[in-house]
Amino acid sequence: MAAGADEFRLVCPAIHHHEGRRLPRKYTDDGQGALKNISPPLEWYNVPDGAKSLALVVQDIDDVHVVPWVCWIVVNIPPTLKGLPEGFSMKEEELGKEYKGIQEGLNDLKVPGWRSPKLPSHGHQWEFRLYALDEEVHLGHKVTKDKLLEAIQGHVLGEAVLTVIV
Repeated sequence: MAAGADEFRLVCPAIHHHEGRRLPRKYTDDGQGALKNISPPLEWYNVPDGAKSLALVVQDIDDVHVVPWVCWIVVNIPPTLKGLPEGFSMKEEELGKEYKGIQEGLNDLKVPGWRSPKLPSHGHQWEFRLYALDEEVHLGHKVTKDKLLEAIQGHVLGEAVLTVIV
């Protein structure tokens, strides 16, 4: 089913249509991406009216050890931004004032920023979920998925979901 023209949606321009929904290996802990922790580029469209901030949760929804395994959390993204560039993670201060105030939370390795798990096999599904919120999130220095999801209850104006294969 095709997304509506005015639907809140999330895309990764690094995924080429001829490759299906496969995230390139350079963003994983495999092949080119090993030890580089390069976050993929993301773009979003049609942010709901009234959004004061965006929050992103990326997780491996097929991890058999910890379901799901959190790869990345980003909060307080200004709704005026149209996306995050490749390699954004841990470099927001270097990218310019429009990124000021964005905060990266702790992944399941208990460190901030993008961290791809070492996959035991290929074909895992990763879910990128972008929340449009009616307020900014204030969770201190240790933002986790559980704290974020609790804090945004009743404040979600819309969600955009992108599922990719790794």
